[in-house]
Amino acid sequence: MTNPFEDPDATYLVLVNDEGQHSLWPEFVAVPAGWETRFGPDGRTECLAYIEREWTDMRPQSLIEAMGA
Repeated sequence: MTNPFEDPDATYLVLVNDEGQHSLWPEFVAVPAGWETRFGPDGRTECLAYIEREWTDMRPQSLIEAMGA
């Protein structure tokens, strides 16, 4: 069985939490509490490209605010 997070033929969502962290998420799996859909549904490659383009600062939002950046 293929890992649903690595299936190149599956349809995915990009989820974002309150800390600004992004996650690639299979479309058929329920979105967990605390996360919202930001992009998709789309192919794996397109979702990963979105994450690469949009999530440029890996620090959690609370750390960014604490550092005054």
